[in-house]
Amino acid sequence: MPVVWTMLQHRYDVALALFVVAGLSDALDGYLARKYHWGSHLGGWLDPLADKAMQVSAYITLTWLGWIPLWLLAAVIIRDLLIVCGGVYYYYRVERANAAPMLIGKINTLVQILLVIVILMHQGLFAFPPGVIDMLFFIVLATTVLSGLDYVLTWGRKAVRIKRVQE
Repeated sequence: MPVVWTMLQHRYDVALALFVVAGLSDALDGYLARKYHWGSHLGGWLDPLADKAMQVSAYITLTWLGWIPLWLLAAVIIRDLLIVCGGVYYYYRVERANAAPMLIGKINTLVQILLVIVILMHQGLFAFPPGVIDMLFFIVLATTVLSGLDYVLTWGRKAVRIKRVQE
């Protein structure tokens, strides 16, 4: 992945440009797919997986380089695994449903992306005041925990209701 490679080469300016271009192209792709109904079932699964792979790769790399604390990486990965495992369980054991992202999940994704951008900018383009990145760490942690809880509670309640109706 070019973003990871450029980070490992300490070319944070190039990594930032690639990260932003990838995000913008993903947004354009999503817009065009919705507008022209170009979506597919497979694309509906692969697109968010590719997005998550890039985001998690960036977090792992920035943790490796010492810019993101290990506890934050752990929280992000645990939340994602919880959602994926819960989604697979729900899909195969409760009902076949396609989950749409929830508002807190979208906010979490936004602040996770913002943290990567701020760190990459801080490494060469713009020095942020002390405390800004630390504050973002805790915002990411809070939205990660809240969105994980929201997914578990929302889909857990749905599963309980469906199981009661089936009995």
